Amino acid sequence: MKAVNKDKVLILTGNYGDGHIQVAQALHDAIQIRYPALEPVIFDFMEWVHPYSNQFSRFIYLQGVKKFPQVYGFIYQKTRKVNKLSNVMKTLLSTGVGRMLKLIEEVQPKVVVSTFPLAAAVMSKLKSLGLTDIPTVTTITDHTDHSCWIYPFTDHYIVGSTIVRDSLIKLGVEENRISNTGIPIRQQFSQSFQREEIIEKYGLDPHIPTILVMGGGCGMIGEGNSTLQEIDALPNPIQLIIVCGHNDKLRMQLQEKLKDSKHRIHLTGYIHYVHEIMAISDLMITKPGGVTTFEGIAMELPMLLYKPIPGQEQDNAKFLVRSGVALQAETGRDLLDHLSKILSNKNLLQQMRDNSKQFHPKESAFASVEVIMKTKEVNNSMDELVYTFGY
Repeated sequence: MKAVNKDKVLILTGNYGDGHIQVAQALHDAIQIRYPALEPVIFDFMEWVHPYSNQFSRFIYLQGVKKFPQVYGFIYQKTRKVNKLSNVMKTLLSTGVGRMLKLIEEVQPKVVVSTFPLAAAVMSKLKSLGLTDIPTVTTITDHTDHSCWIYPFTDHYIVGSTIVRDSLIKLGVEENRISNTGIPIRQQFSQSFQREEIIEKYGLDPHIPTILVMGGGCGMIGEGNSTLQEIDALPNPIQLIIVCGHNDKLRMQLQEKLKDSKHRIHLTGYIHYVHEIMAISDLMITKPGGVTTFEGIAMELPMLLYKPIPGQEQDNAKFLVRSGVALQAETGRDLLDHLSKILSNKNLLQQMRDNSKQFHPKESAFASVEVIMKTKEVNNSMDELVYTFGY
């Protein structure tokens, strides 16, 4: 039987925090479900374009954010709008045109989607040089705006809220090039769950509050040990599910430090069943990453945000607190006070859950895919006109 060559959708991402990858996967899965005649292809942009320096640059980035957050925040704010400094940064970071062109020639996509800002930069540069005319869509993975996402040859932007849409308009993006679909999230966060079955599956206690502690894919939250020792001061026992991500060192440290805790402690590394844990949790303590928090919103899970990193995490925190789906703690003492307040106030928890419903996040991936398909079809129609009439 003759194989059918499917039109391809190239999705570019980057392993600089899990959010970019999760959004890419959400789009991939939604395309397969909604448009089975298409073939979505995911590539790690940095790994492909900079294969020799990628691991080193990723390490430097993550260590810089962790150890020098104020410096990162300063640069982030200085380059938020398009200016001389942001343009210099864009020029320095939009390298790899040759490798990117080779990838396009190999994959032959009908549309390119970027969930990582440097990928959007290089695609725009290729188009500015006349090396390709493939339609491009950028999916912004935070609840904020920044010039690092904005490029003149990007055809369309997918954003997570009206606030981000309005901010992009102020940055000079035409309104008809922006769609507010919500941040695309994976389908497992849109399911219905049987709470009792999941509690039994993981050997949890259904009679005490369950707190999920998430530090992102790299397992960084506050100062790690001291953060959770603060929680140990709560008078009534709770159940803590602590996801350390890829941070095995933190997991081993916590295993030792919390072995005598009066609370029930469940430690995990990187897991693929976060959606199930969210479904049975009463509250999530987390870094305010754009994707994790939007997944929490989809699960109607109240959030307590702790020590956001200056930059996009601070912007995310402001958005989430203003939307009434989260509270924010600045210090360990503050964390304890907020946690006590939330656990003793069922009305507050319910109000935060109700506020989550305003976002309609469960269809965000499918809505985003429709935008991508529309962008693809509009461009293809223009190509046909040019071919037919010789414009």
